[in-house]
Amino acid sequence: MPTYDTSPCTNENNMSYPREEVSTQQTLHQGYMEIWHHGLFHIKSSALLCAVGLGIPSAIHRRGGAATISDIVSDTGVDPSKISYLRRLMRMLTFCGIFAAAADQPDEGEPIYTLTPVSQILVEDGASSTPYDMSPLLRIIVRPSTAVSTFFSMEEWFRDAGDKTLFEVAHGVHPWTLTKNDPEYNKAVNESMVMDSSVLMDIMLKEVSSSDIFRGIKTLVDVGGGLGVAAMAIARAFPHIKCTVLDLEQVISQAPSSDGSVEFVTGDMFEYIPPADAVFLKLIFDCWDDEDSVKILQQCKRAIPGRDAGGKVIIVNCVLGYGPQDNVAMETQVLFDVYMMRYGGAQREEHEWKKIFLEAGFSDYKITPIFGFQSIIEVFP
Repeated sequence: MPTYDTSPCTNENNMSYPREEVSTQQTLHQGYMEIWHHGLFHIKSSALLCAVGLGIPSAIHRRGGAATISDIVSDTGVDPSKISYLRRLMRMLTFCGIFAAAADQPDEGEPIYTLTPVSQILVEDGASSTPYDMSPLLRIIVRPSTAVSTFFSMEEWFRDAGDKTLFEVAHGVHPWTLTKNDPEYNKAVNESMVMDSSVLMDIMLKEVSSSDIFRGIKTLVDVGGGLGVAAMAIARAFPHIKCTVLDLEQVISQAPSSDGSVEFVTGDMFEYIPPADAVFLKLIFDCWDDEDSVKILQQCKRAIPGRDAGGKVIIVNCVLGYGPQDNVAMETQVLFDVYMMRYGGAQREEHEWKKIFLEAGFSDYKITPIFGFQSIIEVFP
């Protein structure tokens, strides 16, 4: 039988107390600290949104990638009376890895701020060393009126016996109805999806064995394809594939003029999907519950030929548990899952994806992690 040390503990003042009390104190200390940490978590995203709104990443970039607080004040229009507050904001964002800093003198003079991999893709002037500007995506996921405020109603929604989504409880309207009625919100959603598609498709087409994914495909319809960024990228990489984008009228009306490589079609994926060798859906199913996802998949199955003829559905979405297993990636997956509660949608584990595939009449699938926390799922009839 194991034995345990039950002798009293002694602190630096030679005061002794039972080991159980030590454990309790340590637990209390840890819990107290983490309550503060989690409770203040929203400050990080709000501060990041503020920095982008002020144009701080762009200001640092225009200075050659290094700037002092005085430089930032001068270049962003921050009122000089707020310089002490700006220092505190930059200190926090530097600690969180958004910026980096070093003293300009060995005796710890004024810090010089530089860009990190995070802030490098938040430069908005088009002259960054990276071709990507992810600020539109940040603006939509931290948008105060339609993203952050939605979760103020989470407790009310959990207690509600009705079938309204969290977004409907918070705002009185479905998010897709809001995109139709609110041009500003519709524009923000479309812009965020344009940049997200640009990044994902670049990775998908360059770093993944995309030739295998698109082998044998002559026609493809991008369902919910927005302004056609993904379809255009596929058409450029595989000129023999005739690409069509299907989306709602309020989206298609904003689509750019096509050079003929992509056709834009107005329609509802729940009612009809144009026939093609493959149906492509990027970040669609996380917006819908299982019942609606099965309905979408059934329409996809009607649109494609059999597996022997090369028919398939290509999904780009999160598969919980796939991809990098570091804390940031895994926490992002589960945070994104809760974020999609606002639509009534979900991120899914593999067994949950398998369930809706089988219910929709598909026979097999293949998962390939690609970028960040996203995966490609090929689904076969």
